[in-house]
Amino acid sequence: MGSFNGPKYVYFILVGEGQWVGSPGSICCIEENVYTDTFSDSKTPQKLPIKFIDKYSTFDVDVDLLQPLKEKELGLLNSIEHPPDRLKCFLEREQLDFALSLETDKQVSVEINSEWCQGVVRYIGKIMDQIVLPSYNIPHIYFGIELQGKDEGKGRTDGSYYGTRHFTCKYNCGIFVTLTKLRAATQQPRSAPDTEGSAGDEPVNPGDQVHFFIDETIKQGLVIGLQKKDAKTYAMIATDGEQGNTNLTLPLECVIKDELLSPAADSNTDTRMDWEAPPKSSQWQSGGEWKSQLVQNSVVEVSLEAERLMYGTIRWIGVLPEREGLFAGLELEEDKGVSDGSFKGLRKFFCPPKRGLFVKLQSCHPDSRFQSSRDQRETATRLLTEGKEGGRAITGAVPPLDGDRAVQVLKGKMRGIQGHCNSCYMDSALFSLFSCSSVLDSMLFKSPGSRDADIQNTLREEIVNPLRTKGFVAAHSVMKLRKQLKEGGHCASFTTDEKDPEEFLSLIMHHILKVDPLLKLQSVGQKEQEAYCYQIFIDQSNSLVLPTVQQLLEYSFHNSSLRLAEVPSCLVLQMPRFGKKFKLFEKIMPSLELDLTDLLCNSPRECILCGGLASQECVDCFTDQTFSNAGFKQFCDKCSEQVHSHPRRRDHKLPRLSLPEGFRGGNGTAKWRVPREKLELFAVLCIETSHYVSFVRYGPQKDDWIFFDSMADRHGDQDGYNIPTVTLCPEVGRYLDMPLTELAGQTPRDMEGVAKRLFCDAYMYLYQSKRMELYK
Repeated sequence: MGSFNGPKYVYFILVGEGQWVGSPGSICCIEENVYTDTFSDSKTPQKLPIKFIDKYSTFDVDVDLLQPLKEKELGLLNSIEHPPDRLKCFLEREQLDFALSLETDKQVSVEINSEWCQGVVRYIGKIMDQIVLPSYNIPHIYFGIELQGKDEGKGRTDGSYYGTRHFTCKYNCGIFVTLTKLRAATQQPRSAPDTEGSAGDEPVNPGDQVHFFIDETIKQGLVIGLQKKDAKTYAMIATDGEQGNTNLTLPLECVIKDELLSPAADSNTDTRMDWEAPPKSSQWQSGGEWKSQLVQNSVVEVSLEAERLMYGTIRWIGVLPEREGLFAGLELEEDKGVSDGSFKGLRKFFCPPKRGLFVKLQSCHPDSRFQSSRDQRETATRLLTEGKEGGRAITGAVPPLDGDRAVQVLKGKMRGIQGHCNSCYMDSALFSLFSCSSVLDSMLFKSPGSRDADIQNTLREEIVNPLRTKGFVAAHSVMKLRKQLKEGGHCASFTTDEKDPEEFLSLIMHHILKVDPLLKLQSVGQKEQEAYCYQIFIDQSNSLVLPTVQQLLEYSFHNSSLRLAEVPSCLVLQMPRFGKKFKLFEKIMPSLELDLTDLLCNSPRECILCGGLASQECVDCFTDQTFSNAGFKQFCDKCSEQVHSHPRRRDHKLPRLSLPEGFRGGNGTAKWRVPREKLELFAVLCIETSHYVSFVRYGPQKDDWIFFDSMADRHGDQDGYNIPTVTLCPEVGRYLDMPLTELAGQTPRDMEGVAKRLFCDAYMYLYQSKRMELYK
């Protein structure tokens, strides 16, 4: 927080890329009074009105994209010219923390022309006045270094910069650098070893009041001495217990000073702010796998006292002053915390008052309320191995996410499935199929045979279950699946090349997991066909301009003389394209429901005029614009006679419809209403410039849509990693709720949020039948 000849500001660094805002690494701010008013409510805001220091305008920026900056960090980072370099320095912390610790007259190593030279810090501060719009005047903090020894003369100044002297040294023995050019000086041998048990530089010393854990319960005591044994330092602690005075000997890493558990003197709370619970000896520590899966926005639990659990979401991960190791800043579910995201006056994240708590990262564990137990997973594995599922529910199954739970688990950065090495086609397909739908969960439990059991196990235990419980799947899990597909001889390039989603789905469902075909198609006079996906084919001379998915499917079935032999539980539709690259339509209108009634063989159908039971279908009327420009046209005998008495239609062919027993009534009318067979849209895969993303519907409300991109952001270059992101996109629901004529008139580039991608880049639509899912 700072003030520069005007209002006070709270400062941030942008850690992600948002629409219309600066690039990641940009520094921005908000007036302190505006910030205070925004957080006066008990709810955490989703966006903040942010000003970038190099722009005049104010932008509403997602809170998740902002990380607070301390005043000392602000000047140091502001001196780094390029935002990506600035962000890397902020996230990786080592250089920044070292720079924060520097004082004048301290020995350092400084990089000059790719060579590390030895010097002494002589000056820390700004070296010239920078003009920053709109006059925020945030300083650029540099380090003035006097070079010494063999490196004298390698500098560029005598301690002055553009006529202003900041320190004094010999000619060309000084240099001004940013923090990125500094590191600790080459260490010299110590003149004498420490006396055994000396404590001058230890984290605790004799006389310190400390906290420690015994049997997962926090205790207090007084350090009465230190001793070293086997190159390790131990603290001798005196305690007052129920049995009188007791002396304990504990490793130093197991104790912590009282003052580090207490708030700063200017804090308005009298409660300790951070805890260090012992590692949890539960199923989740097995193999240490959970440690690497805890990231920002992970939902966790932490045991603070005996038989007391707290639940929350990780909002920050980093280091705390005078503490070793990584800490997590938690936003708790209840008002049982001690801060609003600040630690001893330093803001680390944002949350309502009494919801913030800082704990050792190793003390956090995945939220057990939403995990399937180890026993359940072992039972499921045993049943699969023995082939005993026999139609019963597998106890190790984790249900898909929906409603508020989907938002809580999935929303944010490092959420979803992490992309790596051309994996976006697989990431998007798996996220779409399994995050919020169970329609294809049979893939996870149907016996594939011993040859491919490992592939199924990886899919279930390392991808689908973690996605549904933790909301995050690391890139190595997907790569493991890709390697198994390659090593199984299914495709030699699965670990390196980009594929099509339908290629992957067909391979894993048909050739590996032996799932029954999703579609059974019937053509006149032809043998029944089976398929897992359906590619829509449209004549390029068609009359459609802004088609719906319903129209495209009907048009394709009409041109190919196809019908469905039965209602599918899942329908995977590929949109029409010229080859693999080019879209046939600039925009496609999604159909939230897909009516299959007229696409089924031997199914009762309605007369399009009177609503009675149809007895005839006219193939030639399909494109007759008297009724509509596309769509199946079937009539009862009476209506057909009237329609085809017109001279233009007298030569139309009118095949009779095959009707089930019980649907015939007098004069060809129905005895009861014809049932409609409908599927609901649950996901859409989109592609733009060879990159796949997906939209998923997570609840029953019209705006319950999320957008997933497995490579939305990236940290680092070649040695870095992708940052998968899941964002809410309620704007999609608002567009889909529009009348079709109004929706057709929307200009894509003016559409709100990510909606344009759904309407203009759709590659594959996924529909499900909750009713048929019970039988297949």
